[in-house]
Amino acid sequence: MTSNTAKPALGALIYFAVAFSLATYFTFAAVQGDYGVFRRAEITVNARDLSEQLAMLEAEVVEMENLTKRLSDTYLDLDLLDQQARDVLGLLRADEIVIE
Repeated sequence: MTSNTAKPALGALIYFAVAFSLATYFTFAAVQGDYGVFRRAEITVNARDLSEQLAMLEAEVVEMENLTKRLSDTYLDLDLLDQQARDVLGLLRADEIVIE
């Protein structure tokens, strides 16, 4: 006589093990991989930081262009020239007193 205990087919067990392994791998890759969710969030944060740096640098460039224009041959700002002479050359007017 034979016993009627049901044994799972070995092929079906291997099929589900391989399918589960592949699903686990692709899920991990979708979350942690080079093109995953975490990497996308990191890239988004880096892009925001870089755009803020770009805005600050553009403002600095505009300021430098303004100062350059104000000291050019075609346009001379006497106040800026006086300030630069004081800062760079250490010049003073005759009516000023230096306190250190």
